[in-house]
Amino acid sequence: QLRLVESGGGLVQPGGSLRLSCLVSGVTLDYYAIGWFRQAPGKEREGLSCMSASGTRTEYADSVKGRFTISRDNAKNTVYLQMNSLKPEDTALYFCAADNNWGSRCFLNPYYASWGLGTQVTVSS
Repeated sequence: QLRLVESGGGLVQPGGSLRLSCLVSGVTLDYYAIGWFRQAPGKEREGLSCMSASGTRTEYADSVKGRFTISRDNAKNTVYLQMNSLKPEDTALYFCAADNNWGSRCFLNPYYASWGLGTQVTVSS
């Protein structure tokens, strides 16, 4: 059974960096597109970045483009989200999600089949 576990969140000052990890177990990551999402209190879940199963296609939301980078290490069954130049408005619960029905693409919509429980990121001085 597919399971996703996020880690790497925490408290960071504005301008700082964090690297989130999403460990995928129970399946072979090679066949899954992965997305990163976040949700702040009182706000809708926002798609941030995704990577196709092949790793050849990535997408970024305008709000994080140029600051966040998605990557994957299939040998470790892990997907990463490197977050730089963090801002207070980046404070949220961050989730990874997986789906094996996207073919050669990935999407920033929340219609992924499997989700982790999230890791909290707080950007504050």
